Amino acid sequence: MDIALIAALIMFCGTVFFLVIGAPISISVGISSFGAMLVILPMKGAMITSAQRIFVGLDSFALLAIPFFILAGNIMNNGGIAIRLINFSKIFSGFLPGSLAQTNIVSNMLFGSISGSGVASAAAVGGIMSPIQRKEGYDPAFSTAVNIASAPTGMLIPPSNTLIVYATVAGSVSISALFMGGYVPGILWGLGVMLVAGFMAKRRGYVLRHTMSLRECLKVAVDAIPSLSMIVVVIGGILGGVFTATEASAIAVVYSLFLSLCYRSLDVRTLPAIFLSTAKMSAIVIFMLATSSIMSWVMAFTQIPGMIADSLLSLTSNPVIILLIINVVLLFVGTFMDPTPAVLIFTPIFLPICTSLGMDPVQFGILLVFNLSLGTITPPVGPILFTGCKVSGISIDAVVKTLLPFFVVIVGVLMLVTYIPAISMTVPQLMGLIK
Repeated sequence: MDIALIAALIMFCGTVFFLVIGAPISISVGISSFGAMLVILPMKGAMITSAQRIFVGLDSFALLAIPFFILAGNIMNNGGIAIRLINFSKIFSGFLPGSLAQTNIVSNMLFGSISGSGVASAAAVGGIMSPIQRKEGYDPAFSTAVNIASAPTGMLIPPSNTLIVYATVAGSVSISALFMGGYVPGILWGLGVMLVAGFMAKRRGYVLRHTMSLRECLKVAVDAIPSLSMIVVVIGGILGGVFTATEASAIAVVYSLFLSLCYRSLDVRTLPAIFLSTAKMSAIVIFMLATSSIMSWVMAFTQIPGMIADSLLSLTSNPVIILLIINVVLLFVGTFMDPTPAVLIFTPIFLPICTSLGMDPVQFGILLVFNLSLGTITPPVGPILFTGCKVSGISIDAVVKTLLPFFVVIVGVLMLVTYIPAISMTVPQLMGLIK
């Protein structure tokens, strides 16, 4: 049997085995990849090459943005920013059927666009909105489903840590272009959830509206301006060339900390716990990146992406069918794998296939992250699903059935993103970020 094929089998079968017995994804990938490397190189060479790949994989200035954006999200989660965004959201959603649910959705889109974290959005916004909706007579399963279905929009609407990871793996892909490319798909996701929520609210009799007077709207808008300004500062600075995405992440930390202290909503004594939580979350992501670098080397050496591409293209030459197959695979993967390792593993496999079909790397990045974001709200792993249920105190079984209509609409939006390049490409093209 060919050595490359043996190495590939060891790597993939080993990864599956370790995952089945409960090992973390980073450990599973690292050990299996090292085992595959032993087939290719002698022990000393495998050890040296593995160490080199780990350091090379982490030697990227752009990766510094990840811990900073995580820290900014954690500070905002504890700093009183969420409640101001929720009040601001009522201006646009208070007149819609099921206004509290609609407010939850708009708030998740706004909070996600600042924090870049779907889990943080589900926890911060859901923690505030779930008790209010319960008090107004909303079915807890419905309000929880709305919160869970809309929280992942923050993974598409910039800034997004997952898009930063993709840019690092894909190489020569502009983070600014990816950020701008995520706006329309993220907003379409949110609008789709709003449509379903409004329809379900009418059927269930949740026609309660929370309209505000002009004076109240102005007061809420003025109160929210400092929080909303973070979007302008961070994204505007990146697009204007004032600072890089990494520098923007550090500015986001300083801005969110200053704002939280001004609001007097952040207890300084909680900062050590916030820093510790950020360090733990960042370490998980960085360690995944490190071990996945070994896997990337093995895949490149054994030409696994090329073999998979040849196999897929031998089945059909129809781009529509090929993209549909890729979507199905990514949706399946997203149900049991976190977005970060999935991006690291499947970018080198599917990116060459999609580019050979004429798809721009920016569109593929949005397609990839969209698929994996959907996986965050599906069992059995679903971090946003678990967070949303934990915040509202509802069991997963009670929520999944209510989530099904949202899944259908979100998958419909995914198909639009897949087959209509303009959805992802128009904004970055208009801004001159891509040709």
